[in-house]
Amino acid sequence: MSNSMGIASAFVLSSLFVSSFAMAEESQAFVAQNAARAVAYEEQTEMTAKAQQSTLAPQASSTQAQPQAEKDS
Repeated sequence: MSNSMGIASAFVLSSLFVSSFAMAEESQAFVAQNAARAVAYEEQTEMTAKAQQSTLAPQASSTQAQPQAEKDS
């Protein structure tokens, strides 16, 4: 009897705990916070891509300059 009451109380407590997360997902604050995180992640991704492009651009131009110098000599 005691064991079944423990299991039942654990089930009730866990369902109450999970229901608070379900309600949080519907709140406007939660939605706004997720939108802000998505925007920040998108900006970070764009900045990373631009940084990678800027570091690759000088390397590409230097590799193109070497064959031209060899052709001249």
